[in-house]
Amino acid sequence: MSKIPALLTIVGLTLALTACGSSDTTKTTDAAAASSPSADCTESGKLSDSVKVTGDFGAPLDISIDAPLEPTASQRTVAIKGTGTDTAKTDSIVEVAITLYNAKTEEVIQPTTYNTDGASLVIPINDTSFLPGLVRSANCAVEGERIVTVSPAADAFADQGTTGVAAGEPVIFVMDVISVIEDVPTQASGEDQPVEDGFPTVALADDGAPTITIPATDAPTDLKITNLKTGDGEVVTDGASVAVAYTGALWATGETFDSSWGRADYSLFPTNGVIAGFTEALVGQTVGSQVLAVIPPEFGYGEEGTQGISGTDTLVFVIDILAVAGGPAA
Repeated sequence: MSKIPALLTIVGLTLALTACGSSDTTKTTDAAAASSPSADCTESGKLSDSVKVTGDFGAPLDISIDAPLEPTASQRTVAIKGTGTDTAKTDSIVEVAITLYNAKTEEVIQPTTYNTDGASLVIPINDTSFLPGLVRSANCAVEGERIVTVSPAADAFADQGTTGVAAGEPVIFVMDVISVIEDVPTQASGEDQPVEDGFPTVALADDGAPTITIPATDAPTDLKITNLKTGDGEVVTDGASVAVAYTGALWATGETFDSSWGRADYSLFPTNGVIAGFTEALVGQTVGSQVLAVIPPEFGYGEEGTQGISGTDTLVFVIDILAVAGGPAA
């Protein structure tokens, strides 16, 4: 059921639930970069400074590359200074419009047309499954910046390569920073709602982590969604990327099969890139809400199921909606 935006497909990013279905900088050494892509701000260098980019922020750019460039570590130059007040850091989310070039051949790998149809990329700084060069480019960003980053293969597509980038070839990221969500909450903060009859019960630990208790009844055959908390934040629109904390359990056994709690402060998913029941649980909700969703196979992983989940399993998710970025306005 996986539906991954074209840009995410090209840059090789993965999303857990889809398998089914700048400011002052400090130097990032090779050792530090390898251990933590978002630990430090990446400083500029001769190679990133040599890439000449012209054009207004938010508009198609012209670029001059003195190829081939052979970086040994990522370098990052701010071509247009931003006007934002929030600075991206480890727990931030950065929304950008991005153009990707092959630093050896000068070929455009991923163009950006700067349409208003949501053709941007949302980067969670805490997610090491993203290309490290992208994370290093977005880390320490402020809204309104245009950033040029030159990255070696180790920070890009390594020995695998991708369309337009051979194994071991370096790349250039040019990104316009559309927005920065500086501090993503770690749990839902909305107003408590009465629990509807027939739903599983949910107990929360001090840190907000849920424990799900399944009632001693047959699983419902219809998709059922209710709010445990209702927030007053931004509305989640179809196609947006949503930062959530979530736990999923099986109705049949009560066993937890997946949880973001203890793994990361949040997980970031596009609403159109997850199972249908998860999408239904997100779209139309508001940031700060906590949603309880009971998802039959028809809206989950279907008759084929997936690893650890059979084709007859009904899923139960508790989802804290923490932030939203990208997608059309509500």
